[in-house]
Amino acid sequence: MRGMFDLERFVAECRAALANDGAHGAIREIVARAVSEPGLVLAALGEPRHAGIQPLLRSETLTVLNVIWAPNMTLPPHDHRMWAVIGIYTGREDNIFWRRVPGAASKVEATGARALCAKDAEPLGHRIIHSVTNPIPRFTGAIHVYGGDFFGVSRSEWDAESLLEASWDTERTLRRFEEANARAERGA
Repeated sequence: MRGMFDLERFVAECRAALANDGAHGAIREIVARAVSEPGLVLAALGEPRHAGIQPLLRSETLTVLNVIWAPNMTLPPHDHRMWAVIGIYTGREDNIFWRRVPGAASKVEATGARALCAKDAEPLGHRIIHSVTNPIPRFTGAIHVYGGDFFGVSRSEWDAESLLEASWDTERTLRRFEEANARAERGA
């Protein structure tokens, strides 16, 4: 359906791409095509007004999320333990990439960064550790596609101050989104 973002078709294309050897690259192309027309995605998903993680599809082999970042919101370093593709349809998402410090396996150090803006689609490998910041004073919307069950895999996050590893906790992460919403409401 030309001229609109069809979420069902998008999800079906992502599922079909899983059958290929190059699924990660194929899904990156599907996400890139979707966010290349950010106004159409906005029309389908709505203008971001509240930070959160909205599951659009969850299965053992694929998760599709609509992630909304509050103004000036940051998530500390974390891993996914599966490949991902991040597509921005409004706003900006700054990623700092991290690696484990040799000889100090529970600590990380920064190795690079990438700012993602509307129309950008970035593939992340299954070993990537990154932190995310929305550096602008408005909400950012992104489609995140993961090569597995995003909520069903145990993974790590690193303390923002000490950079020491801990278990990733879904409830703690969701509280961070709610705290960011409260800050955004106070700032409005």
